[in-house]
Amino acid sequence: MVRRMIGTALLTMTALLLTVSVAGAQTSRPFSGAKVNGGTVTMAVKDGKTTLTLSDDFKVPDTPDPHWQVVDARGNVYLLQRLGVKSLGGLAKDRVSMMITLPAYIKDVASVQIYCAWAEAVLGEAPFGNGKREPNTK
Repeated sequence: MVRRMIGTALLTMTALLLTVSVAGAQTSRPFSGAKVNGGTVTMAVKDGKTTLTLSDDFKVPDTPDPHWQVVDARGNVYLLQRLGVKSLGGLAKDRVSMMITLPAYIKDVASVQIYCAWAEAVLGEAPFGNGKREPNTK
């Protein structure tokens, strides 16, 4: 009887922990735009820090200066770091920044954009949820 209760309690706690970890991650709808079509972004919160991660099927656009850009629920736009990271003096291949940790001042994310800073144009956008940018009531 006691073993059964302990087993049930452990199973319940495990299910609760799995639910919390899954609830902390959200995947966007696919990117769509002039140069970026396909791939998604996963947003996860761990230890109070929000990270965005591009999916494996995301293709970096062939443009001069693509950047991460985030739009919050109020419509504020935040231009963040460059998508590509240059290697050391050409000794190694350039790499792509597939994950970014958001600064603390960004409180929510309605969509993620890939933005070309050279052309000053949005190359593609991946909205979260239903894609509507509703004001944050918090």
